[in-house]
Amino acid sequence: MHAKQHTVVDSPYGPLTLVATDGILSALYMTDQRHRPPEETFGVPDPEPFPEVIRQLTAYFAGELTTFDLPLHLHGTPFQRSVWAELSKIPYGETRTYGELAEELGKPGASRAVGLANGRNPVGIIVPCHRVIGASGGLTGYGGGLDRKQRLLAFESGGGRDGVQALF
Repeated sequence: MHAKQHTVVDSPYGPLTLVATDGILSALYMTDQRHRPPEETFGVPDPEPFPEVIRQLTAYFAGELTTFDLPLHLHGTPFQRSVWAELSKIPYGETRTYGELAEELGKPGASRAVGLANGRNPVGIIVPCHRVIGASGGLTGYGGGLDRKQRLLAFESGGGRDGVQALF
């Protein structure tokens, strides 16, 4: 059995629940997030594993950090993990379509599967699933809600600084 801990931090996008498995970040959930598991699966409340995660999130929201450098303990199928790894390569302030991600994975006909894997990303913001858009360039589903997706994309493109001084 893996040891799990969690803590909740404030952000410009509402409270974020950080979950660690064996001391390594394994989830970042927003309130009302689609596919958010029940809170009893988050483990015991304990801020101990999260100071570096909080430091990097604070810097990101202040506009000072564009790439996260954190160890992650992600649970998913091999395909999901390959999609999440590809998401992490999308540069700050840029977007990709589901089809482009499928092409980059060498699976050009798998844009729908990429979308499903994208929606199951357990570490939103840090693994930037908000940077994926529809083929027409429009915003499509986002587990954290389309309003948050729009705000995150605007923030990263310089259209708004929702930064905070600190999350704790």
